Amino acid sequence: MKKYMLLLIVGLLFICQPGYSQTKLIKEVKQKDDSIVIPYKKYRLDNGLTLIIHEDHSDPLVNVNVTYHVGSAREELGKSGFAHFFEHMMFQGSKHVEDEEHFKLISEAGGNLNGTTNKDRTNYFETVPSNQLETALWLEADRMGFLLPAVTQKKFEIQRSTVKNEKQQNYDNRPYGLSSAKTAAAMYPYGHPYSWLTIGKLKDLDQANLEDLKNFFLRYYGPNNATLTIGGDVEPDKVVEMVEKYFGPIPRGPEVKDMDPMPVELDNDRYISYVDDNIRIPALIISYPTVPKFHEDAAALYFLAKILSSGKNSYFHQEFIKKQKANAAYLNSTTDELAGKLTAMILPYPNKELGSIEKDLRQIFKKFEQNGISDQEMQRVKANYEIQLISSLASVSGKVGRLASYETFLGDANYLPKSIQRYRNVTKEDVMRVFKEYVYNQGAVIQSVLPDSSTAPAHADNFTPKTSGENPYPQTDYSGLEYTQPTGDDFDRSKQPEAGKAPLVQAPDFWKSSMENGMKVIGTDYTEIPLVSLQLSIEGGQNLDANHPEKAGLASLTAGMLDESTENYSSEEMSEELNKIGSSISIYITGGNTKIIVRSLKKHLQRTLELVEEKLFRPAFDSTEFDRLKNQQIQRIKSTYSNPNAIANNVYQKLLYGDGHIKSIPGNGLEETVKNISLDDVKNFYQSYYGPDHTELVVVGDVTQEEILQQVDFLTNWESKGISLPELKTPQKPEPTRIYLVDKPGAPQSQIRIGYLTDLPYDATGEYFKATLMNYPLGGAFNSRINLNLREDKGWTYGAGTDFNSGDRPGPFTASAGVKSAATDSAVVEFMEELTNYRKNGITKEELSFMRQSIGQQNALEYETPWQKTKFLGNIIHNDLDKSFVDKQREVIDSIDKETIDDLAQKLIKTDHMNILVVGDADKHRKSLEALGYEVVELSEKGEVISTEK
Repeated sequence: MKKYMLLLIVGLLFICQPGYSQTKLIKEVKQKDDSIVIPYKKYRLDNGLTLIIHEDHSDPLVNVNVTYHVGSAREELGKSGFAHFFEHMMFQGSKHVEDEEHFKLISEAGGNLNGTTNKDRTNYFETVPSNQLETALWLEADRMGFLLPAVTQKKFEIQRSTVKNEKQQNYDNRPYGLSSAKTAAAMYPYGHPYSWLTIGKLKDLDQANLEDLKNFFLRYYGPNNATLTIGGDVEPDKVVEMVEKYFGPIPRGPEVKDMDPMPVELDNDRYISYVDDNIRIPALIISYPTVPKFHEDAAALYFLAKILSSGKNSYFHQEFIKKQKANAAYLNSTTDELAGKLTAMILPYPNKELGSIEKDLRQIFKKFEQNGISDQEMQRVKANYEIQLISSLASVSGKVGRLASYETFLGDANYLPKSIQRYRNVTKEDVMRVFKEYVYNQGAVIQSVLPDSSTAPAHADNFTPKTSGENPYPQTDYSGLEYTQPTGDDFDRSKQPEAGKAPLVQAPDFWKSSMENGMKVIGTDYTEIPLVSLQLSIEGGQNLDANHPEKAGLASLTAGMLDESTENYSSEEMSEELNKIGSSISIYITGGNTKIIVRSLKKHLQRTLELVEEKLFRPAFDSTEFDRLKNQQIQRIKSTYSNPNAIANNVYQKLLYGDGHIKSIPGNGLEETVKNISLDDVKNFYQSYYGPDHTELVVVGDVTQEEILQQVDFLTNWESKGISLPELKTPQKPEPTRIYLVDKPGAPQSQIRIGYLTDLPYDATGEYFKATLMNYPLGGAFNSRINLNLREDKGWTYGAGTDFNSGDRPGPFTASAGVKSAATDSAVVEFMEELTNYRKNGITKEELSFMRQSIGQQNALEYETPWQKTKFLGNIIHNDLDKSFVDKQREVIDSIDKETIDDLAQKLIKTDHMNILVVGDADKHRKSLEALGYEVVELSEKGEVISTEK
């Protein structure tokens, strides 16, 4: 039955279960016609908890989402970051759940989980096999009703350190990472709830104490300020019983009133700037204050941003990208509960000053005001909105997330039909009205992000945000708050619920076919949403650059050229044809393949495939477009030289493969190699290497085998070329373990990569597969040894792990993390000790059981969406597998023993032959790293040797 067909039925009923308190059924929404609605039942418990249940038996999965109506907007001056802090604390155990058990138990059940915090809400969610629903509810109820008894000073300090590392990784050490905080401080008045970011300010976290955090929890995390949304393979009556059992005894918290909108207006432009050591390309970021979430103008502002900057016909693309004034330019409209903003970000070419870019942007706005909006532009943005909406309903978590959001902010989980209608009703006049009201000649925060102090900002700074003084906003009263432990249970909460019988998970049925020209085809039906996903995978990709290493980056540039003009369509015309039906065709290289990814509504599939045929068979290879793409590729390469994460990844690849191997070069190539590429090189590459005899087609969607084979019949005309792939140079043998240090002066965090190149290619059930099982408790799971050590026990990192990553050719074993600067040498020691200990002593009995349970029950999560099915079928067709390989993997998981895993650990964790790469402040870390006893080799950002210390 299709997930997207529904109708609203409202009722006021009561459910009375023996032994449980009364729960009110507030509303029921059922399926009826073709309207896009999500069916559900809405209940209210006596303690104020809102319960929403969405029944969907298409997959044996359940998604549980607890959304608290509290985010950073509920914080105050001097006490920022509390909501996000509790996102971390809620995973640290509760009265009846041990430390780190939440991740362990959900992973062991074959599920996945996470939590997120934004300005206005915090949510916690897990997707599990349907027989594990009661465990998920037990865990969520325990941290709602029994968290505080388990909160300790030690946990508080560790998670405070972890949050600091998250800020360093995602803000301080990331290119342009501080821009959002600076915009917020400049746009909103002093003390406004949006004048700081969700992550909070470090000084506030440093000043916070345990009692502050506990009071925040007591004020906002009661059941009456939460919505529990459950969706998937469930029976609503049984769900109500479980929810009453686990959540019913939790007492109400203080009443929490909705906050009133607090939009702002700027009388004048506010110019601000700062220097970012992580960038080489400056940025101009212009932000206009707009409207709150669900405001009547929000839909028109969303379409305004899309019309101006989305697609090759947009004003931004035509003025900035096509004219080679900027590497990237976009406009985005975001709305939150209290206010919203529309933000433009432009990354100019080196010869363009930010002041000139600002003038160009103002000219775009002037031209737009004069030209107005065409019917075609409105059709384009509405078609794209439709397919994005339908795509978001492909997973049960996507539907549950929508229900939870609508209920939290509007009190109406059935808002989706109204939202759709709002967007459908937007007119050209609406878009022009909001443009003039909120953007054109209106005040904005205009921020210049500069790579150094010698780079000129768009305009001299004329605004300094207020940072001290009396708080003009109301303060929250935290007095009199006391924790009340839930009582009245007739069961033992300390015992994890027993899971029911595991659901029978079947791998998707599929069909196979082949064409006379050698192309292989595989597909499966997917009828839950009217969408079709196709993937053409042309073997070769970056590996083909090995035939001309002096022109590395050619495969990437060729793929980019196929996304430009064709013989019959200009680049803009092609973009317009796709946009007006909401379809997409993406072409890029990844690893050893060139991918062509196609997404289309079923009703537009035939037209979409006609455009695929045009792009694939009739590229124009225009010289002007070539010059532009080549220049953009060079600029992207240059930008990586200041990004610590990109530096670490690129230098690590060079250490693994050694000079002369194509894999030691990034897929985009190097500055000097891309400069060597000519348009004739691109044409020759296309003629030589694009062919059907090493191409695989995967089809997933609401289309039969007969239908799709007729619609892709044009591919049978693709002539086989007898292409042979190059023999790649033998990688260098792993050398004795040494440390490689790349200097990133002043970096608040160090990027660490540790590993070597294995001799294991991918296999589905052999030694490579077994190696991934061996790795799981070491560094493959959240509660693996390495992540628990570096993140949860020591608070040095936002996340650490290990993995094996091979394809047709052997790939690396890698341990990686971003750690706080002060812990750099200690983190290296801990990494190596964990690897050495696992190699020496092997897996424990408990870890073996955890691995079997966790990986063995994950199948239900791997086939849910079209994109997951595409990946699954792509693996089958490429590696010539049959459906039974899933059962064979299950047999390996069930039968593998400690001795086998221990032998693999001793063989594959080569602690004596690993590259230890550190990207961080060399002056701070050089001596402490040398003291570890390894040879230390200093490298440049490009991986070139600078000096060696023994």
